[in-house]
Amino acid sequence: MSGQGDTVQGADGLPRCPWGAGPEDYSAYHDQEWGRPVHGDNALFERLSLEAFQSGLSWLTILRRREGFRTAFAGFDIAVVAGFTDTDRERLLQDAGIIRNRAKIDATLSNARVLAGWQQGELDALIWSFAPTAGSPPAALGDVPASTAASGALAKELKRRGLRFVGPTTAYAAMQACGLVNDHLADCAFRNPRP
Repeated sequence: MSGQGDTVQGADGLPRCPWGAGPEDYSAYHDQEWGRPVHGDNALFERLSLEAFQSGLSWLTILRRREGFRTAFAGFDIAVVAGFTDTDRERLLQDAGIIRNRAKIDATLSNARVLAGWQQGELDALIWSFAPTAGSPPAALGDVPASTAASGALAKELKRRGLRFVGPTTAYAAMQACGLVNDHLADCAFRNPRP
């Protein structure tokens, strides 16, 4: 997510992280989802998968295809995706509603098969065990890291347990997306949203 400087005023007059004041897709994601706690194995599998698909692309590209991804990957239901066949794989490679990257599709299918062998709640517990202690809020985008020691450790553990396409940067993006860290800028109105 790119941008420069401190918060900017959105169309509604509220200060936001610069990337969150952009297109409506970004604003809605920034305001309602990013940095908020996400729990549940399937929900976390979705976030890990989408962050992997985003690698090398704009997050806006993924957001605009999110419903296509959800349809193509059966709502990211781990048990269902783990049972996908070669026919499903070929279908995914032809699906214009998603990013048709062979390596990323194969990693998602492989990850589902690995996760299907885990106990219910195990992915959730593992990911959240890497939540760092909250630090000072970033004042500017330049203060937000691309990866951290915690995301490196999470990536290492996920890889050790058989997951693919989960490097430290992807792991950190997932940590941001799932609320393990709150990288909304200090002056952002959505850093500490009202219930």
